[in-house]
Amino acid sequence: MKDALTVVPSTDDVSTGVRDTQVIASGLSDALADTYRLTFKTHAYHWNVEGPLFYSIHKLTEEQYENMFAAADELAERIRALGELAPQSMADIVARSRVEDRAGPLSAADMIEDLASDHEKLAHRLHAIVDLVEGRKDPVTEDLATERSAFHEQAAWMLRAIGKS
Repeated sequence: MKDALTVVPSTDDVSTGVRDTQVIASGLSDALADTYRLTFKTHAYHWNVEGPLFYSIHKLTEEQYENMFAAADELAERIRALGELAPQSMADIVARSRVEDRAGPLSAADMIEDLASDHEKLAHRLHAIVDLVEGRKDPVTEDLATERSAFHEQAAWMLRAIGKS
């Protein structure tokens, strides 16, 4: 039993027919990093938003961070299914991510715009994964990236719609 705790995660060769698994897993790791950082940012804004639209923004951001938290697990599990290791440190997450922290206290409008912009960045990254897997025999990753990009496009639209006056 003691030996069971000494197993160190490693990469594996997979024989599912998917080509260039390392390249695909790297793209997924970038999307996972963005997802993880955007999940935290959304949660932080959820905690700190104030103003007349508090309840609407609070509820919308809760739905979004819950969705993204579950998606992070899906992305990591897809990376593992491709035989690669998912990011294992916050430093790796930060280094891979295009999601940036905003300085200072933000208004509800600033929070909404910041989140919407980050959702669009992530949608772009996921679109690139769809292009990346073309010809590499990986419909599973293509479906996952398509599903996730649809979520982020809708999230950006909903955030911007709630901020209109």
